[in-house]
Amino acid sequence: MKAVLYICHGSRVKKGREEALAFIEQSKPLIDMPIQEACFLELAEPTMEQGFARCVAQGVTEIIVFPFLLLAAGHAKKDIPLELNRIQAQFPQIRIHYADPLGVHEAIVDILIERMKEKQLSIEPDATVLIVGRGSSDPQTKADFTRIVQLFRSKTKLNDVNISYLAAATPKFSTELKRLTHKKTSQLWVLPYLLFTGILMKSMEKEIQSLRTTKPIYLCKYLGYHPRLRDIMAVRIQEAERKEAWRHA
Repeated sequence: MKAVLYICHGSRVKKGREEALAFIEQSKPLIDMPIQEACFLELAEPTMEQGFARCVAQGVTEIIVFPFLLLAAGHAKKDIPLELNRIQAQFPQIRIHYADPLGVHEAIVDILIERMKEKQLSIEPDATVLIVGRGSSDPQTKADFTRIVQLFRSKTKLNDVNISYLAAATPKFSTELKRLTHKKTSQLWVLPYLLFTGILMKSMEKEIQSLRTTKPIYLCKYLGYHPRLRDIMAVRIQEAERKEAWRHA
């Protein structure tokens, strides 16, 4: 018998945790798997070990582990595999298939554009856009964001599209925000490339509020657990089923 274990990032903010679990509950009927459990990588329970144990207690022999993350950075490449190695040593009889995270996808860029349109404001042709990622020291993150910007430009026909990060990478959000407020463009749109609300969203709000500028700055809603993510998630789980089983390192 098979199971899916969804690994969410985790947050100190209760609303962020609740949003993740609610989205997974709503998604379960669309995933063809008899047992589905959710857990958190950090800052919340159930932990990965607790989530894994819940699956095992229900008699599963195979577990598809889905890292519910936007990109394949440090958490997906290092932190989760390290914890999986530790857990698998306790349950050597269980076959594990490790799925890819959501990754760069046109549907996610479409959600960014939807977040802009939700403001119900005219998007000027010379508008400046700042896409804000969580950030990672993994060089793949910058490569992924380059692709995201290319897709965004192609879909919106906006040329002044910039990237910044909240941690562990440059350019930093605070630096780019200040630089872009001085550009001679009519608007500045700030698009958080984040799955959930939390401390990072609050810090962005404070940073924008602290600016002394007459330029209109529109902070859009974070990506959130949008229904279009379910299709990507289902594909990643199907792909993982066809992969070779995870090997304990």
